[in-house]
Amino acid sequence: METTAAFAGLVCTDCGERFDAETAPGRCPDCDGILDPDYDYETLELTRETLSGGGSGLWRYEPLLPFPESVAVTIDEGSTPLVEAPALAEEMGVGAVYIKDEGRNTTGTFKDRGQALAVTAARLHGATDVALATAGNAGQAASAYAARAGLDSHVFVPSRASFVNKAMINVHGGDMTVVEGRIDDAGAAYEAAMADEEWHSVKTFVTPYRHEGKKTMLYETVEQLDWSVPDHVVYPTGGGVGLVGMHKAATELRKLGLTDELPAMWAAQSEGCAPIVEAFEAGRDRHEPWEVPDTICGGIEIPDPGASPLILEALRTSDGGAVATSDDAILDAALTVAKQEGVEMGVTCSAAASGAMALADRDAFGPDDTVVLLNTGAGSKDADVIRSHLMSKGI
Repeated sequence: METTAAFAGLVCTDCGERFDAETAPGRCPDCDGILDPDYDYETLELTRETLSGGGSGLWRYEPLLPFPESVAVTIDEGSTPLVEAPALAEEMGVGAVYIKDEGRNTTGTFKDRGQALAVTAARLHGATDVALATAGNAGQAASAYAARAGLDSHVFVPSRASFVNKAMINVHGGDMTVVEGRIDDAGAAYEAAMADEEWHSVKTFVTPYRHEGKKTMLYETVEQLDWSVPDHVVYPTGGGVGLVGMHKAATELRKLGLTDELPAMWAAQSEGCAPIVEAFEAGRDRHEPWEVPDTICGGIEIPDPGASPLILEALRTSDGGAVATSDDAILDAALTVAKQEGVEMGVTCSAAASGAMALADRDAFGPDDTVVLLNTGAGSKDADVIRSHLMSKGI
């Protein structure tokens, strides 16, 4: 299994045991905890120039990834723009607001970053099939990257997943199972199938590599700000893969002496499904499952996020926090960003904008602060929902 020079294997975030990547393709073999790629940082002699000096897309950061670009399953993911939003900055009363626009990725979301690494790992493990349960976008990305790798994909989605996601899973040749109900129902169907099949999982925090691909969003953001660390990063949070990955990236840059600070990480959720917000405000280290999820933001309607300890640790370690806003406020934020800045944010992603506005109202940001909002997916993914909200206002 070809890996990068500094990649030192996988560490369990629960029991602390270490494993060779070749022998541990999924969760911890000892305790079923989440595995995290680890590196021998002391062997890395990186400067700002050499960290991002070669390769294309997210593979420009090869020294801090598990696999070299030479073996990667890639469709030119990464290198998405950081769009300045001066009207939002004025409205929030801060120094600057930027939108990291992940809608520019190949399949229209940041899921491409995670699936590029996850499917690369699957191919290096000799897999013929990959599988996952997903709210939709990760399934579209997985089917695309599996097609690129010559693998079969099996995707379990809830019936409420968007038409775009379902259509494109099929277009990429994915074997799609639509399950009545919500994400937990799709997850149960996936687990039942996995008990009978020898498929390689590319599911959130089952594969060790999806958060590793998404951490590159933070590398890019800091580089695009001329190596200035933003004061705040607001992330629309369901499973929290990207938030955990970006916080890890920030700690890596500081450990390597390339930056001095950590950005405050903020988890933005809908009031209809906010287990992270509830746990953070209650001072707990783990969430309690949200009993009746009810939000139009399907991508973050995750009532039982298995990595909540990692999410909550990232929020507290970075001096960030968590915020929930109503679906109406989230949809209003999507309209505001589109009208004022021209950026098309997906409905789920607009929780970051809505959350940031609420945080600004609470004086969580300083007048000179730089705030980065993660637009994790293109507005075209659910343009009908945003337009319907616009029409409901009589506009």
